[in-house]
Amino acid sequence: MISVDGREIGMQIDEFHNLEEILLKIMDGSELEGRIVTDVVVNDEVFSEIYPHQAEDIDIDEITSVEVKSVPVVDMALDITKELQKVVFLMDQGSRRVANLFRQADDSEALEVYQDLMDVTRDFLNMIGVLRAEASIKGGDAFDASAEEISNLFSEMVEVLENEDWILLADLLEYEFIPAMDRWKVVIEELQVRFTASVKE
Repeated sequence: MISVDGREIGMQIDEFHNLEEILLKIMDGSELEGRIVTDVVVNDEVFSEIYPHQAEDIDIDEITSVEVKSVPVVDMALDITKELQKVVFLMDQGSRRVANLFRQADDSEALEVYQDLMDVTRDFLNMIGVLRAEASIKGGDAFDASAEEISNLFSEMVEVLENEDWILLADLLEYEFIPAMDRWKVVIEELQVRFTASVKE
């Protein structure tokens, strides 16, 4: 049996050679339009690839059932915007920690946490960009101002990092980076409004 979200979709397992063929055929169909796959359940067990194209190595003789579980894109996007509010809080805490470590001259620990903070910040900004595209938001004063501010700040922080001026970097984090990231809350709230409205449609 092959199903999507509990509904059989009229495909038979013996029409295929392996699991990957089944999954590709499901993805090509209309059942998942506007939806994101959350789980693939094979023989009543959740399947996730350990290596690329592992599904191709699972022969059809080993498969008795395949169920794909999904959620609407807008539901997933709304959930992500709620998580982003928590990420802003975590970045605030992380920035304060890095600033304190630099002021205590614990440079190696500070640089390690700083790198993690920058990685999280980049992922955060990328996710905001993806969500804005999904919400079809073309521009916006809050986004444009925040993007320009954080871009300028990144450039300044890179320069300070190269000069190994740890106290100035601590000041930038505490007095400029934290307020700058806090202003992204307005952008996140705008996204939440858009996605909440879409969910209700």
